[in-house]
Amino acid sequence: MHFEPTSFVLAIIAFLILYFLLNKYAFGPLFAVMEKRRELVKQHIDEAANSRAQAQGFVDEQKEALAAARKEAYDIIEQAKQTSVRQADEIVAKAKSETVRLKDEAARDIVSEKNKAVAELRNEVSSMSVAIASKIIEKQLDEKEQAQLVSQYLKEVGEKQ
Repeated sequence: MHFEPTSFVLAIIAFLILYFLLNKYAFGPLFAVMEKRRELVKQHIDEAANSRAQAQGFVDEQKEALAAARKEAYDIIEQAKQTSVRQADEIVAKAKSETVRLKDEAARDIVSEKNKAVAELRNEVSSMSVAIASKIIEKQLDEKEQAQLVSQYLKEVGEKQ
């Protein structure tokens, strides 16, 4: 192999021209495409990170909403329990007062009916006494006839009742 300086210089000049042309027309656009691709990949990674952060935010928000809904449901259940206990107590109290009222009313009715019956009995006894007395006066009877008359009259009264 033989070394020729002119060929060597021509090869270096040709290489430099080729490098300059490749750099201007091939490497520049290739590096620009690669840079665009790198930026696009970086942008996608950033968007994915943002999406992940947003999704985590939504998950946290949903967890908070679920916890708030559970607490609200628990509060509603507790309030319903308290309301039902209060209403049950009110119903029992009303029933007790109604029972006392009905008992008192029944006692008054019993006393009233007893008084009416006693009054009727007194009226009847007095009318019987008057009737017996008038019959006795009408007839002056001996003891045997008087006893017989009283028995008969009591028998009549017993049949009327």
